[in-house]
Amino acid sequence: MKVVIFAGGKGTRISEESYLRPKPMIEIGERPILWHIMKIYASYGHNEFIICCGYKGWMIKEYFLNYFMHNSDITVNLADNTCEVHHSPTGENFKVTLVDTGLETQTAGRLRRVLKYTGNEDFMLTYGDGVSDVNINALVEEHKKSGKICTMTCIQAGSRFGVVNVNEAGQVTGFVEKPVDEGTWINGGFFVIKPEVANYLHEDADSVMWERQPLDDLAKDGQMNAYRHRGFWKCMDTLRDKEDLEKLWQTHPLWKTW
Repeated sequence: MKVVIFAGGKGTRISEESYLRPKPMIEIGERPILWHIMKIYASYGHNEFIICCGYKGWMIKEYFLNYFMHNSDITVNLADNTCEVHHSPTGENFKVTLVDTGLETQTAGRLRRVLKYTGNEDFMLTYGDGVSDVNINALVEEHKKSGKICTMTCIQAGSRFGVVNVNEAGQVTGFVEKPVDEGTWINGGFFVIKPEVANYLHEDADSVMWERQPLDDLAKDGQMNAYRHRGFWKCMDTLRDKEDLEKLWQTHPLWKTW
């Protein structure tokens, strides 16, 4: 099954890094987070990717065009512009289609622009800044059983702040460090989608967020299915998130399914 990845946004909330490169190219463990996401899917046998490029998209194209060069020991002779590769690692079993979906295009428009590459078959979709240990095979099976046009992975995100427990008398009885909100499920990405989604991506999609009109209309029509994931999930939204992911990669990378 092909995997579409949104990778065209400007990543303004992590501008300390994104002013230099696209957010999906920000590195965790010396590899772009985009590579980590692709490795998750590939570990389940899904290795055909369609990357929705936009902001500084040429950097993403350059990375994949020169993947072996980036990951090899080389000698460059500037006298005659020759290059000798001394050591080259085993290549990834990726087939990558890189599509310029526009600088200012919103996510619904990016998806609409790449549908010609997904074919008349179900495909997967996710964001280029989030990693998880979600079981992709179980997600796909849940989607098939549902018969719905779209299955969305839902997660319960932990609070960024600790919670203070206070009783009726105003006494502090304890603290909970960054609890998970047991009553609230949010969009965790990692979608599985039928080609009929094209009916929900209108001509004005370039100015529409995928998370607004298309998902709202799918839900209203009873065509949205939820796959509840209770395991690890983290979005690299801020510099602090990047630092947290880097620490995890060095110690216990919970999203590493390969």
